[in-house]
Amino acid sequence: MSQAVLESDQGTSGPAAVGGGRIVTDALDVTHGPIIYLDDITVSFDGFKALNNLTLTVEAGELRCIIGPNGAGKTTMMDVITGKTRPDSGTAFFGQTIDLLRMTEPQIAHAGIGRKFQKPTVFEQHSAFENLELAMKTDKRVRHSLLAKLDSAQGDRIAATLEQIQLSGASDRPAGLLSHGQKQWLEIGMLLMQEPRLLLLDEPVAGMTDAETERTAELFKTLAGKHSLIVVEHDMDFIGEIARKVTVLHEGSVLAEGPMDVVQNDERVIEVYLGR
Repeated sequence: MSQAVLESDQGTSGPAAVGGGRIVTDALDVTHGPIIYLDDITVSFDGFKALNNLTLTVEAGELRCIIGPNGAGKTTMMDVITGKTRPDSGTAFFGQTIDLLRMTEPQIAHAGIGRKFQKPTVFEQHSAFENLELAMKTDKRVRHSLLAKLDSAQGDRIAATLEQIQLSGASDRPAGLLSHGQKQWLEIGMLLMQEPRLLLLDEPVAGMTDAETERTAELFKTLAGKHSLIVVEHDMDFIGEIARKVTVLHEGSVLAEGPMDVVQNDERVIEVYLGR
């Protein structure tokens, strides 16, 4: 399987490293397998195994929910997928050809993996529209950014994304004045502007009102299919609303996996996570 490479302006190429050139990756190939494939991933911190021979596959277009107690390895799993943490051993592929363990964080993002952390990070002094404009997947070099003007197609795309995340009525509002839930949606919109194939979403409904949580569930269900989603969440009502398949992590490994009703009735899951 081939890897991502950096192709410099001088025409030379080499293994994953960022600086001075444009990032080139293999095209994402999901024709004969999953969009994410983790096999026997182990990550240790000072002797503690945050991931212990973790094996996980997620299909293209799937909305997968990941649950488990604190310390189960959920965040570390996302860190491995995005290149923030290097495993001690194992294999991690994005599609059939993209070896995530041989890529940097920026290269992985460029290849089509977007991540949203629990706390929303937006440009609070800028409007919702401007936040999406800043996040757009375009040439970010200084000279281009200074001279670039938004064309009609780009403006239409931003407007469509605002509608998708239910912020059309707040287009001109400074992001700092949005509610917590609206900021979460705006950050999801910023990810969508980067055209990801896979979205990693960490506790996306934490702190939301019931109404905002319901709207977020609808949003995620509309995104599934065009995008693949991995959602880490503790809100079981929310998980029950969106999940078709749930993976339960415990002590760095998969404890159980399947439809929500099957997982909820698994004695091991009840014992370590859901409680009696």
